[in-house]
Amino acid sequence: MKKILLSLLAVCSMLMSDTFDDAYSEYTKGNYIKALNLFYVLAKDGDAKAQYNVGVIYELGKGVTPNINQAKEWYEKSAKQGNTKAMYNLARLYHSQDGKKPHAIEMAKYWYEKAAEAGVIEANNNLATLYLEGRGVPKNTKKALELLQKAAKANDPQAQYNLGLLYGWGQGIQRDKLKAYENLTKAIKAGVSQAGEHLDRLCQESAWVCKN
Repeated sequence: MKKILLSLLAVCSMLMSDTFDDAYSEYTKGNYIKALNLFYVLAKDGDAKAQYNVGVIYELGKGVTPNINQAKEWYEKSAKQGNTKAMYNLARLYHSQDGKKPHAIEMAKYWYEKAAEAGVIEANNNLATLYLEGRGVPKNTKKALELLQKAAKANDPQAQYNLGLLYGWGQGIQRDKLKAYENLTKAIKAGVSQAGEHLDRLCQESAWVCKN
């Protein structure tokens, strides 16, 4: 279960450009250094959206050498001011440093929870993987199931994929092949290609499910 239930979502990379037309325009033209400089001035003055954008640029290495520590620093500044995308990205970066940095997974949990509470549906999927593996939290399959159900109901494809796996082959819950089929099918339609091989496996193991 550990290997097949780690489908995490990628960086929220869309720049927030409501009041940053000049910086956004430079970014879309590929003038990343100029865009960074424009965002940076605002970020230094405490603008949460600009801080988030600076974090994105450093994480993705747009015009600069990728710098995760810089990205984390700016995401955290923005997250502490309530920027939900920054909360999620900060959690994801801490998650990626599990085993490399002390207490990284605990910080990932903290910011995933903050993001989820603030309405970032995708954060529920990644938080669920922590509960499934017992990383940074006591292992709790029931809690993971609840989080995945919430995200899947909100049409998060990765959560639908993970929920399908859990219903199909999970431990510590009542398996439901029909729900596994339903969620894997939704994930495939949403573009989660890896769901296809698991749907094939489900149909081989329980052909009756796939005849509906």
